[in-house]
Amino acid sequence: MRRALAVLALAAVAAIAVYWFAVRDTVVAPHLRGLHLAATIGSGEDAVPVSANGEVLAWLRLPEDLTLPELPLDEPPKGDRVKGPALEQVRVLGAVPPALRPYILRSRYGESGVDVELNSGIELGFGDASQAALKWKAAATVLADPSTEALDYVDLNSPGRPAIRGEGHLLPPSP
Repeated sequence: MRRALAVLALAAVAAIAVYWFAVRDTVVAPHLRGLHLAATIGSGEDAVPVSANGEVLAWLRLPEDLTLPELPLDEPPKGDRVKGPALEQVRVLGAVPPALRPYILRSRYGESGVDVELNSGIELGFGDASQAALKWKAAATVLADPSTEALDYVDLNSPGRPAIRGEGHLLPPSP
Protein backbone atom coordinates (compact mmCIF):
# COMPACT_ATOMS: atom_id res chain seq x y z
CA MET A 1 0.00 0.00 0.00
CA ARG A 2 2.79 2.41 0.90
CA ARG A 3 4.50 1.58 -2.34
CA ALA A 4 1.35 2.40 -4.36
CA LEU A 5 0.93 5.74 -2.54
CA ALA A 6 4.59 6.59 -3.13
CA VAL A 7 4.25 5.85 -6.88
CA LEU A 8 1.05 7.90 -7.03
CA ALA A 9 2.70 10.84 -5.19
CA LEU A 10 5.74 10.63 -7.49
CA ALA A 11 3.47 10.64 -10.57
CA ALA A 12 1.61 13.68 -9.21
CA VAL A 13 4.86 15.54 -8.57
CA ALA A 14 6.10 14.63 -12.07
CA ALA A 15 2.84 15.85 -13.65
CA ILE A 16 3.03 19.13 -11.74
CA ALA A 17 6.68 19.58 -12.73
CA VAL A 18 5.90 18.92 -16.41
CA TYR A 19 3.07 21.43 -16.32
CA TRP A 20 5.08 24.03 -14.42
CA PHE A 21 8.24 23.86 -16.54
CA ALA A 22 7.01 22.76 -19.98
CA VAL A 23 3.33 23.51 -20.55
CA ARG A 24 2.46 26.54 -18.43
CA ASP A 25 4.07 29.15 -20.70
CA THR A 26 2.89 27.54 -23.93
CA VAL A 27 -0.82 27.51 -23.26
CA VAL A 28 -2.74 28.91 -26.19
CA ALA A 29 -4.48 32.13 -25.33
CA PRO A 30 -7.13 33.71 -27.54
CA HIS A 31 -5.94 36.67 -29.57
CA LEU A 32 -8.41 38.83 -31.39
CA ARG A 33 -7.01 40.84 -34.29
CA GLY A 34 -9.02 43.64 -35.78
CA LEU A 35 -9.23 44.16 -39.52
CA HIS A 36 -7.19 47.00 -40.90
CA LEU A 37 -8.78 47.72 -44.27
CA ALA A 38 -6.71 49.56 -46.87
CA ALA A 39 -8.54 49.50 -50.22
CA THR A 40 -11.18 47.84 -52.35
CA ILE A 41 -11.26 45.99 -55.62
CA GLY A 42 -14.28 47.24 -57.52
CA SER A 43 -16.85 49.69 -56.24
CA GLY A 44 -20.38 49.91 -54.92
CA GLU A 45 -22.11 46.77 -53.70
CA ASP A 46 -19.60 44.59 -55.57
CA ALA A 47 -16.57 46.12 -53.82
CA VAL A 48 -14.24 43.54 -52.31
CA PRO A 49 -12.21 44.88 -49.36
CA VAL A 50 -8.47 44.28 -49.07
CA SER A 51 -6.66 44.42 -45.73
CA ALA A 52 -3.43 46.31 -45.14
CA ASN A 53 -1.43 43.09 -45.39
CA GLY A 54 -2.85 42.25 -48.84
CA GLU A 55 -5.50 39.74 -47.79
CA VAL A 56 -8.59 39.76 -50.01
CA LEU A 57 -11.67 39.68 -47.78
CA ALA A 58 -14.35 38.55 -50.23
CA TRP A 59 -16.57 37.41 -47.35
CA LEU A 60 -16.75 40.90 -45.78
CA ARG A 61 -19.45 43.37 -46.77
CA LEU A 62 -18.43 46.98 -46.31
CA PRO A 63 -20.60 49.47 -44.45
CA GLU A 64 -22.07 52.08 -46.79
CA ASP A 65 -20.48 54.96 -44.87
CA LEU A 66 -16.93 53.57 -45.23
CA THR A 67 -15.02 54.87 -48.22
CA LEU A 68 -11.74 53.27 -49.23
CA PRO A 69 -9.56 53.95 -52.26
CA GLU A 70 -10.11 51.59 -55.17
CA LEU A 71 -7.26 49.50 -56.53
CA PRO A 72 -6.91 49.55 -60.33
CA LEU A 73 -7.86 45.86 -60.70
CA ASP A 74 -10.74 44.57 -62.80
CA GLU A 75 -11.44 41.64 -60.47
CA PRO A 76 -10.07 40.03 -57.31
CA PRO A 77 -7.06 37.73 -57.77
CA LYS A 78 -7.54 33.94 -57.88
CA GLY A 79 -5.86 33.44 -54.49
CA ASP A 80 -6.66 35.03 -51.17
CA ARG A 81 -4.02 37.80 -51.43
CA VAL A 82 -3.03 40.55 -53.83
CA LYS A 83 0.52 40.39 -55.18
CA GLY A 84 3.02 42.50 -57.08
CA PRO A 85 2.19 46.16 -57.74
CA ALA A 86 -1.23 45.84 -56.09
CA LEU A 87 0.43 44.63 -52.88
CA GLU A 88 2.80 47.62 -52.93
CA GLN A 89 -0.23 49.93 -53.25
CA VAL A 90 -2.05 48.17 -50.41
CA ARG A 91 0.97 48.50 -48.13
CA VAL A 92 1.14 52.23 -48.82
CA LEU A 93 -2.63 52.69 -48.41
CA GLY A 94 -2.60 50.61 -45.22
CA ALA A 95 -0.21 53.09 -43.62
CA VAL A 96 -2.38 56.17 -44.27
CA PRO A 97 -2.85 58.15 -41.05
CA PRO A 98 -6.53 58.30 -40.07
CA ALA A 99 -6.60 62.10 -40.45
CA LEU A 100 -5.57 61.85 -44.12
CA ARG A 101 -7.76 58.86 -45.08
CA PRO A 102 -10.78 60.98 -46.15
CA TYR A 103 -8.61 62.82 -48.69
CA ILE A 104 -7.35 59.74 -50.56
CA LEU A 105 -8.95 59.27 -53.97
CA ARG A 106 -6.98 56.46 -55.63
CA SER A 107 -3.59 54.89 -56.11
CA ARG A 108 -1.76 53.55 -59.12
CA TYR A 109 1.53 51.86 -59.85
CA GLY A 110 3.71 53.32 -62.60
CA GLU A 111 7.33 53.67 -63.61
CA SER A 112 8.18 55.57 -60.44
CA GLY A 113 6.33 53.14 -58.15
CA VAL A 114 3.23 53.86 -56.09
CA ASP A 115 1.47 57.18 -56.63
CA VAL A 116 -1.48 58.21 -54.46
CA GLU A 117 -3.88 60.87 -55.70
CA LEU A 118 -5.71 63.07 -53.23
CA ASN A 119 -9.25 64.22 -54.00
CA SER A 120 -7.84 67.74 -54.51
CA GLY A 121 -5.73 66.47 -57.44
CA ILE A 122 -2.37 66.50 -55.65
CA GLU A 123 -0.24 63.40 -56.28
CA LEU A 124 2.01 61.84 -53.67
CA GLY A 125 4.88 59.76 -55.07
CA PHE A 126 5.97 56.99 -52.71
CA GLY A 127 8.25 54.91 -54.90
CA ASP A 128 8.06 51.56 -53.12
CA ALA A 129 6.18 50.71 -49.92
CA SER A 130 9.27 50.74 -47.69
CA GLN A 131 9.02 53.25 -44.85
CA ALA A 132 5.38 53.92 -45.82
CA ALA A 133 4.45 55.29 -42.37
CA LEU A 134 7.43 57.64 -42.39
CA LYS A 135 6.57 58.78 -45.93
CA TRP A 136 2.99 59.51 -44.85
CA LYS A 137 4.30 61.62 -41.95
CA ALA A 138 6.42 63.57 -44.43
CA ALA A 139 3.35 64.04 -46.67
CA ALA A 140 1.29 65.28 -43.72
CA THR A 141 4.05 67.74 -42.82
CA VAL A 142 4.12 69.14 -46.36
CA LEU A 143 0.33 69.36 -46.58
CA ALA A 144 0.11 71.09 -43.18
CA ASP A 145 2.82 73.67 -43.96
CA PRO A 146 1.12 77.09 -43.87
CA SER A 147 3.67 78.55 -46.30
CA THR A 148 2.51 76.16 -49.03
CA GLU A 149 -0.81 77.12 -50.57
CA ALA A 150 -0.89 75.01 -53.73
CA LEU A 151 1.13 72.25 -55.36
CA ASP A 152 0.84 69.38 -57.86
CA TYR A 153 3.22 66.66 -56.72
CA VAL A 154 5.09 65.59 -53.58
CA ASP A 155 8.02 63.20 -54.05
CA LEU A 156 8.32 61.11 -50.87
CA ASN A 157 11.03 58.67 -51.98
CA SER A 158 13.33 60.29 -49.43
CA PRO A 159 10.96 60.95 -46.51
CA GLY A 160 13.54 63.09 -44.71
CA ARG A 161 13.58 65.50 -47.66
CA PRO A 162 10.27 65.49 -49.54
CA ALA A 163 10.32 67.46 -52.79
CA ILE A 164 7.33 69.47 -53.97
CA ARG A 165 6.50 70.63 -57.49
CA GLY A 166 3.87 72.77 -59.14
CA GLU A 167 1.16 75.12 -57.98
CA GLY A 168 -1.87 73.79 -59.80
CA HIS A 169 -3.90 72.23 -56.97
CA LEU A 170 -5.03 73.73 -53.69
CA LEU A 171 -4.22 71.88 -50.49
CA PRO A 172 -7.05 69.86 -48.94
CA PRO A 173 -8.91 71.61 -46.12
CA SER A 174 -7.83 70.92 -42.55
CA PRO A 175 -9.78 68.12 -40.84
